Amino acid sequence: MAQTNNLLSTLKLALKAQNKTYVDVAKALDLSEASVKRLFNEQSFSLSRLDQTCQLLGLEISDLVQLMNERYQRQLQQLSIQQEQEIADDLVLLLITVCVLNRWSFKQITEFYDITEAECIGKLVRLDRLRIIELLPNNHIKLRVAANFSWLDKGPIQHFFQTVIGQEFFRSDFQSENECLVVLNGMLSLQSNGEFQRRLMRLVREFNELNDHDAALEFDKRSGYTVVMALRTWRYGLFEEHIRSEHRNRS
Repeated sequence: MAQTNNLLSTLKLALKAQNKTYVDVAKALDLSEASVKRLFNEQSFSLSRLDQTCQLLGLEISDLVQLMNERYQRQLQQLSIQQEQEIADDLVLLLITVCVLNRWSFKQITEFYDITEAECIGKLVRLDRLRIIELLPNNHIKLRVAANFSWLDKGPIQHFFQTVIGQEFFRSDFQSENECLVVLNGMLSLQSNGEFQRRLMRLVREFNELNDHDAALEFDKRSGYTVVMALRTWRYGLFEEHIRSEHRNRS
């Protein structure tokens, strides 16, 4: 799935580089523009349609794969547990890591947070060593992570944020116009559960694409947002004592 995402992301960049739009792809594939958007969003390109789209760009599929490898092969997709732990153990380092992943500049970090230039440089040097960034002359920051970079599942960073979320995230009443809280409750089959999880992952990709797109905006035009999406088998503890004993261990 990650490789498919990388390939289609590379295809989008190739289209943009040649000033091609979804309309151009739709004409080449004899589809509607909405259908083409769906192919990208759902990552449901057939080999034949992928080949036709490459032909529109004067490329072979092998050329597209090579472009993908050049883009992602040398970029960091995940850290080791030890590297994540190093970041999780240093709150300022973690803060600066989150900033650089959101494409903050050195000046923006030091002006927004009470962090001295010397301290910030020291933390950036550590991030350079971890290959998350390349620290360039005049403290310019070049991000070195892949578009599909993620923290380790059940790793130190994920554990840290889960702890913070549990303590702080839900203190809001979610009444501001830029906030939203949705709680759903229902009974699904395993098949429907799997389909819903796939749709959640599409939302994740769309959020990351919007984040990448908005990185080009001026700093004061953007605000930090956190999205939490979770799905699990769960019953309210409040009701537990009313459940018949033969059903209490049922998933």
